[in-house]
Amino acid sequence: MSRWLGIVASLPRDHNAMQNTQWSRLEAMMALLSPAARHGTGPLARLMREGRLHCVFQPLADLREGCIYAHEALIRGPEDTPLHTPDVLLEMARREGILQDFELLCVFTALAQWGQHEAPGRLFVNISADALVHGVALVGAEMLGETVRSFGLSARMLVLEITEHERVSDMPVLRQAIKAVHACGARVALDDFGDGRSSLRLWSEVKPDFVKIDKYFIHDISDHPENLQMLQAIKGIADVFGTKLIAEGIETRDDLRALRDLDIPYGQGWLLGRPARTPRDAVDGPALEVMQDRRVAVLPHLGQTARPGILRSLLVVQAPTASPATSNDAVGVIFHQHTDLHALAVVDGTRPVALINRQQFMNHYATLYFREVHGRKSCLAFANQAPRVVELDCDVDQLVGILTSQDQRYLSDGYIVTDNGRYLGLGTGDQLVRAVTETRIEAARHANPLTFLPGNIPISLHMQRLLESGTEFVACYADLNNFKPFNDHYGYWRGDQMIRLVARLATAHCDARRDFVGHVGGDDFMLIFQSSNWLQRCKNIVDEFAREALTLFDDGARLAGGIHAEDRHGVQRFFPCTTLAIGAVRITPGHFRHAEEVANLAAVAKHEAKLAATGVVLHGGFTESSLGAVAATRALQDVLAA
Repeated sequence: MSRWLGIVASLPRDHNAMQNTQWSRLEAMMALLSPAARHGTGPLARLMREGRLHCVFQPLADLREGCIYAHEALIRGPEDTPLHTPDVLLEMARREGILQDFELLCVFTALAQWGQHEAPGRLFVNISADALVHGVALVGAEMLGETVRSFGLSARMLVLEITEHERVSDMPVLRQAIKAVHACGARVALDDFGDGRSSLRLWSEVKPDFVKIDKYFIHDISDHPENLQMLQAIKGIADVFGTKLIAEGIETRDDLRALRDLDIPYGQGWLLGRPARTPRDAVDGPALEVMQDRRVAVLPHLGQTARPGILRSLLVVQAPTASPATSNDAVGVIFHQHTDLHALAVVDGTRPVALINRQQFMNHYATLYFREVHGRKSCLAFANQAPRVVELDCDVDQLVGILTSQDQRYLSDGYIVTDNGRYLGLGTGDQLVRAVTETRIEAARHANPLTFLPGNIPISLHMQRLLESGTEFVACYADLNNFKPFNDHYGYWRGDQMIRLVARLATAHCDARRDFVGHVGGDDFMLIFQSSNWLQRCKNIVDEFAREALTLFDDGARLAGGIHAEDRHGVQRFFPCTTLAIGAVRITPGHFRHAEEVANLAAVAKHEAKLAATGVVLHGGFTESSLGAVAATRALQDVLAA
């Protein structure tokens, strides 16, 4: 490569003169490549020798600042030919056996053309791991920085973006090459993480400065909560390694807003700017509008799923066992020695095969002549040979299956706990009921099981994000008037219909990209608006509910305008037909720090709305500092009652 540096050093530096010396540069570069590239008769080899490859540059944006952070150089063949696109060029390089030569020439082309533009910002250049190793060996680790500078580019502004078109053949050698890259001041990125070829091992081994997240996880992220969770997991890995993330394939405003609010630092995609022959000075207008808009994205909600390994948090009874050959007399001795043992597992080696219920067995054992007739016989005759066996890593649905089974022996016998099929211990029916109940309660805090709307935890998290962003929003607390008499009169099934009606209308009239609808519980809902026309939306919800709710009453109630039912004191009286009340509070930046404070004030507004006749009331007069003790107490009582 010293020959290359000698040729470059003798070339003139002014722009016009450099234009006339590109051919000499190309010849110097081609001289370093393999004979297959220098003398090959394939169409790609000819293109390379003729200098007919060029680069386009696609911007990478700083999603926090809304400015251009870098550009990625993308290779192209002659326009209006089959060899124009990079995929075709790569496939042709494989066919002609010049893949590494082609990749190195692409790096040369990118550096040469970028140097001509003298543009600010970093330059990302694609290269496979093996081509990088080959290129560093060709140049020499000690000459790498000087070679980059020969193109008029500072090495610290270069990012070599490792692609995984081929598997890494020698990881230790790759680590040495990357060490040389870092030593000269350049940086390393990992491309298309999550596309099916990328690996966590490569991330761990390479420890890249940047990782590009594959567009699969970015496309329509505002509609796919599972991709959102994957992205959050990738963020966790990036935090461990100190890696900066770049989201690829950003094409919509909603996706950009979600990525910005997820605090992904950098992004790339057609919304931000398409590839072009010359570098850009700024991101495209629609993308800039989103990044300058401080409204917070309504991130997709994924309800808390039944967590696996629930039994790991429960007490597993380390009980003694019997074998198929154990006699009934021996079982009787075990139960006498262990008075708190509710059942006894029969285990063949390490595999459970039956379960003996203590009470049922002892009832038999106490009968006349049982010991004389059955005492020495196998205990299997009085065992349940179809016991419930649950793996330690089961999910809650398996436990629910025990509770809902028609064979209620499972509640009295309990169940056998195994770890990878091996007997571990016993579980009791009361533990089972408690575990399922606690899990369902926890799940309901994330997603209400009746409406499937976000529960208390997502509501609080969204409000906290709004507060921390410094954006203005309106928090509305919605509640039904006279719902309890309706529910008591018509039954829970129709009461659930009315609650689902509120959920349907609220989601229909809110902007899914700007407004958040959550179900606190019962007939209480939280609507969190960033839409400027929030008041009209609330009125539409109230008015439409008033019309549709009447269909849930019978004809007599509709004619009378209500029903007779007992009040909270057991006194029969007349209740008007159920209506919806919405209390609203405008939250301006700097007045609140915690979501609980907003929820409390919204509860006060709800109480005022239930007393008013209009259905929607904007709370006024109270601020964080002036919310008195009486109002605060009333707010907390309302929240607790909900």
